[in-house]
Parts: sequence; C-alpha cells; structure tokens
Amino acid sequence: MRFFRFLRILSTVGRHGLDEFIGGRGSAVLRLAFRVAFFWADRSRPRGERLRIAFQELGPVFVKFGQLLSIRPDLIPTDITDELSKLQDSVPPFPADQVVETLDRSYGKPYTEVFRNFNLTCVASASVAQVHFAELPDGREVAVKILRPRIAETIDNDTGLLYVVAGLIERLHPLSDLLRAREVVVEFDKIIHDELDLLREASSMSTVRRNFADSSILYVPDVYFDWCTRDVMVMERIDAIPVNDLEAIRAAGLDTAQLGRNGVEIFFTQVFRDGFFHADMHPGNIFVARDGRYCGIDYGIMGSLPEVDKNCLAMIFIAFFKRDYKAVALAHIEAGWVPADTGIEEFEGAIRSVCEPIFDKPLKDIYFGKLLLRLFEVGRRFRMDIQPQLVLLQKTLLQVEGLGRHLDPELDLRSAAQPILARWMREQAGPRALWRQLRSEAPRWSKLVPELPRLVHKILSDDAPGRLERAILLLEAAQRRQTRILLAIAIVLGIMVVGLLLRGM
Repeated sequence: MRFFRFLRILSTVGRHGLDEFIGGRGSAVLRLAFRVAFFWADRSRPRGERLRIAFQELGPVFVKFGQLLSIRPDLIPTDITDELSKLQDSVPPFPADQVVETLDRSYGKPYTEVFRNFNLTCVASASVAQVHFAELPDGREVAVKILRPRIAETIDNDTGLLYVVAGLIERLHPLSDLLRAREVVVEFDKIIHDELDLLREASSMSTVRRNFADSSILYVPDVYFDWCTRDVMVMERIDAIPVNDLEAIRAAGLDTAQLGRNGVEIFFTQVFRDGFFHADMHPGNIFVARDGRYCGIDYGIMGSLPEVDKNCLAMIFIAFFKRDYKAVALAHIEAGWVPADTGIEEFEGAIRSVCEPIFDKPLKDIYFGKLLLRLFEVGRRFRMDIQPQLVLLQKTLLQVEGLGRHLDPELDLRSAAQPILARWMREQAGPRALWRQLRSEAPRWSKLVPELPRLVHKILSDDAPGRLERAILLLEAAQRRQTRILLAIAIVLGIMVVGLLLRGM
C-alpha cells in the first residue's frame, strides 16, 4: 500500500515538473530521468503554483503539510510560501453510512438511542473531520464533529512517506542544515496527530471557555463531555454569522471597526494572560454572535507559551512599537533564544536593517506578524532556535491581523495592542504580582518553617566536618528569607492602606 502511494507521489512530482526541487548528490541524473519520463509535463506556471496543485491532488495530509510550510518562510522561499498559503481544507464529506458506523462504534449502541434527532447531512467538511447538527435527549441543539473513517491510517502512511523524503533530503541536499526537513516533518506529525484526538480538542475548548467565562467580546460554545469520545465531539450549537460575511454583520447593526479591535484584544489576552491560544484562527473557524461577541470553534490546534517566552515576546512587541531595536536584541539574549555570546551591536544592526524599511510604511500597511517572521529570519542567522510554539504564534498573529484588516482596513494593531501589553506588564511587575507570588509560596513556607529546628538538629548531630558552619549558614539564610517575606507583606499592606485612604478622599 505504501509502495503504491509512493509511486503516486513520484508520478505527481513528474506531472507537475517538480523535479527542479531535487538537489544534492546525484540530482542531475534524477532530474534527467524525470524530464525524460514526463517530457510532456507543463512547466509554464510558477513553481509555487505547481507545488500547491500537487499538494491538493495528493490529498488532505499533504494539504495540511503545505499549510504548515506556508508559515515557514524562514525555511522556504517566499514565492512558494505565498502560493501555499492559498491551500484550504476543501474535501467532499464522507457518506452517511460511514457516519452511522462511526457513531455506533463510538457509543457502543445505535446512535438513535443517543440523540433525539441527528441530521445525517454534513454542514461542514474538512480534511480530518466533518460536522453535523443534532439534538440531545433533553432537547439541546448541538453540533457534532466526527473524525473521518481510517484517517489515522491515512495520516500514518503519508507521514511515514514524508519521513522517507525528509531522510533523503538530509542525506543528499547541499542545504540540508538550513532546510531541517526531518524537524519540520516531526513538527507536522505532532500537530496533525493532536487533531485526531477529539477529547483533547474538547478539553482545550473547555479551557478557553473557562478563561473567557465573563468576557464581553468572546463566547466559546459549551462542550458536552458526556457525549464526547476520541472520534466524536459534541458541543453547543451557536447561532452566529461567519466573520467573512461583512454584509450580514453590518445588517445586524454591528460595528466592524470595533470587531477588528476586539479580535486583537482576544489574541493578546490569550497569549499573555493565559499563555494558551487558539492557533488556527482562519475565517472558517470564527463567527460573530448577534450581540457582537466573537464565537470561536475548532480548537484542534492550540499554542502554549511558558512565562519566559511570554515575557520576552511582550518586551519585543513593546520595543517594536517604540522602534527600540537594541531592546529587541537584548530581549532575545535574555530569553536565551540566541546564544549569550551574540554581539549586541551586530544583532541590533541586523534587526534595524530588516525592520526600519517596514516601519516607513503607513501603519495600516504594516503587518506585525510578517515583522515577527522577518525577525525570526534574522535570528536564524544568529543561531536562534525557533520553537514550534513561536511558529504557531506568528501564524496566528498573521491570521488575526488579516481578519482585523478584513473587518477594518484602517486597523492599527499597535494602538490596539499597546494598552493590553502595558496592562499585562504592570500586572507582572506591580503589587498584584507580588501578592500572587506570596500567596503561591505560602504553602511551601508553612511546611518548611516548622521543620527548621529538626533540620538544624540534624546538622548539629552530624559528625561530619563543618556541621556548625552549615547550621549557622542555614539559620542565616532562613532569617534572610523571613525578613524578605515580612518586608514584602508590609509593602503590600502599606500599598493597600494608601489605596484605601486615597479612595476615601
């Protein structure tokens, strides 16, 4: 099976004249063989367009892989990434009998005993799953997402072939160190396999719903876990307008410019407040409710950021907005994204040479997602290791900016994002952050402090040399920690008292 699939891939490469991508040892012979075997191939169209069409012909796994490559201009030439960005999940739905088979297998009984009503007509179809409308026994209207039959087997076969191709590139291509083909396939393998577990997606969706429980700008549909399995996900059905239907949005009396700003706020809140963000925010996954709130669906691809990356990104964005390129360079070094021995002046100069021409454009023409991408390209020259979560973030920022400009062509991301970042930075460095840290450390100290006499006695009872010195050092360290804690508590209490007095005035 895999052998015949490999033959089909070779045939597709030949028919679209993609042999020009072959490089390295023995490449001339291989290219000649393809030219002779497929002498009739049409090579008149640009190479990026031919590659996009080939991915579409090879099916959903290659479409997904092409989508991943489209957000890696740090590895792939821009004429190709621009064309691959046009790839969309557009596949016909699988038939009703397979829907019934999947439902019955997942629930261990006929689906008619699980749902009061179930519409076997698909309302949305993508490469990994499709969606149907249904009704629960208590009358709640739901949307049911169902994995494609045997999709895991298809993905395993195709990703296996991608690993083979990546291995050949690493052995033969002269630029294999830059292309990092196997690393890209590993990243793709993880992303697409995460999408195959609908329980994982349900949990991600539920987490974002909890994070925005009281939000006035985002509504996340409820997930009904009692009806969810790995192959079936059941969620609240929403009555909302597709975000790209501007006429319907305006007819509902909604402010499109405000919607554009709200989209930016949602993204930056997810990234910096929660460190957990929806990483597939294309228009097909975003709707607008009648009350003006966004409604996000399809949480199969999520990004997460540790504190160190959040802090670095916040400093980079703020420095970008101020055009302070030295601060951008320092943020990279302090976060450990580039080696500590990187020359600040040289790195700063490289960043300036890339960013300054972009900032000369009108604000409405500046895409900070592309700016971040150019920064990653510069960082690569300085041995910067781009982590997958940063790639997802850059991709999502591009989607958010594109969505915002679709709603409001005059959207200025800088003015929309700066207040959010400033507020987050104040919360990280102000009294509230100190109080949160004290609260989080309190349980550990409440357990450790009573144990100090026993620890000191243990050291004093030890016959090893230096026991008295260690005991003194331990007591001094404990005393310093206790003094810092008491001082911090006093500062917090003092600030609270001053705040109350000012409020009373």
